[in-house]
Amino acid sequence: MRFHFKTAYDQDLRLFRHGGQVFWYGFLAVVLLAAPWWASAYVMSQLHFIAIYSIVGFGLMMLTGFTGQISLGHAAFLAVGAYTEALMQAAGVPFFISIACAALFAALVGVIVGLPALRLKGIYLAIATLAFNVIVEEIITRWHGLTGGNEGKHLKPVEIFGWKLASDAEFYYLCLALTVLCCLACVNLLRSPTGRAFVAIRDSEISAACLGVNLAKYKTMSFAFSAALTGVGGALYAHKIAFISPEQFTLFQSIELITIVILGGIGFLHGAVLGAAFIIVLPQFISIAKDYLPAALAGASGLQATVFGLVLVGFIIFEPLGLYGRWLKIRTWFELFPFYRKGMFRRQKSYMKSERLR
Repeated sequence: MRFHFKTAYDQDLRLFRHGGQVFWYGFLAVVLLAAPWWASAYVMSQLHFIAIYSIVGFGLMMLTGFTGQISLGHAAFLAVGAYTEALMQAAGVPFFISIACAALFAALVGVIVGLPALRLKGIYLAIATLAFNVIVEEIITRWHGLTGGNEGKHLKPVEIFGWKLASDAEFYYLCLALTVLCCLACVNLLRSPTGRAFVAIRDSEISAACLGVNLAKYKTMSFAFSAALTGVGGALYAHKIAFISPEQFTLFQSIELITIVILGGIGFLHGAVLGAAFIIVLPQFISIAKDYLPAALAGASGLQATVFGLVLVGFIIFEPLGLYGRWLKIRTWFELFPFYRKGMFRRQKSYMKSERLR
């Protein structure tokens, strides 16, 4: 097993801890940059969605995985970003300004949601965000003059300085660049005092407050930052689909988004990417498996939702650390073989359960 001994503060500022990470991330970058040459049009389309959902996953991971705030209403922030982008493109606003406004407006809505939710936690916060999702969906449906109602909104391809990104490869590079930028923003935020405050709130709110962490400030900041990233993802999602309507931002979409962080691994930024890839690839495997299932089962309308539910329950019971947690176990097994102990990753009791004090 590799041990890293830090002898200077500058070592904490490095993005990569050792040369091995530089090699593997560099190899991944080369593979992704060369994707238009080795991937088919169908695979490119799936890579678009993986990049978009990864951005949304980063936002939800910052809120749920690192601040401990549950949200079942992130489809509403996705809708805010998508409709902001659609309206600004129709008004002739340049893309870089419109996507920044989509992030800013989604962040403002996140603040509006975060402030009333300061006194809520657990299931009550989940119910509050679920209600917010329903409210936004109804507003989009009823406000026909602005959003087009059920008729929806059409979007044109992204245009940057007069250059239309009409091909799959051009739009893919845009999504990939924004995904990398959002990931770097999350990494740097987590290394800052703000990110450490988020983690302190997640571990124990009372202990964090005793250490001087302003709970109201940092919870609201977490909601705003998470909503901003989701707004960016919503803007890209709108351009990818080229048509948006209220039916695309329902409660099922919010559950699908929270599934990203649960399946990928709560508390790991890598988990956002792995979870996004998993929920994009899983429906393709389901459609392939239908050819080998009985006709009555293959034609059932709720087959995909049922499989998603079973997979989610299975991960919660058997692999609570998600896909990235499973990878950590596999890597540790190879590093420690033959001295690996089965209970090494068994979840331990928290050091102090301050919330249980009466």
